[in-house]
Amino acid sequence: MISSDLRDKLIQSACEARQNAYAPYSHYRVGAAVLTEDGRLYTGVNVENASYGLTVCAERNAVYKMVSEGIGRIMAVAVCTENAGSPCGACRQVLAEFAGDVPVWLVDDKGNGRETTLYTLLPDHFGPEHLT
Repeated sequence: MISSDLRDKLIQSACEARQNAYAPYSHYRVGAAVLTEDGRLYTGVNVENASYGLTVCAERNAVYKMVSEGIGRIMAVAVCTENAGSPCGACRQVLAEFAGDVPVWLVDDKGNGRETTLYTLLPDHFGPEHLT
């Protein structure tokens, strides 16, 4: 269970990060924040590229930043877009690699949106436990 203060900080971090998104082609700016088991917050933004296939989503940027710092488990996620949009399938899969059925807040840039869970977004997920 995450306190309301920590939830608000997570959502605020995602929305603040969104301001740094590089989206000159789609103009769809996304900010994401992940909260780790030790209480650290990692943010990411979408970074588009003229060669569209090289674009990286905000959620994956946040996870990769976390992993590069040596941290491995997520306990909550927030994603901030202009319309409280949901993560793409690739981001859902990457999040599932480092989290269980954690809460996910999908919010707009004013913090309005909804709470769901990772496994609701990605039912019947495939994870490391399937490789044994």
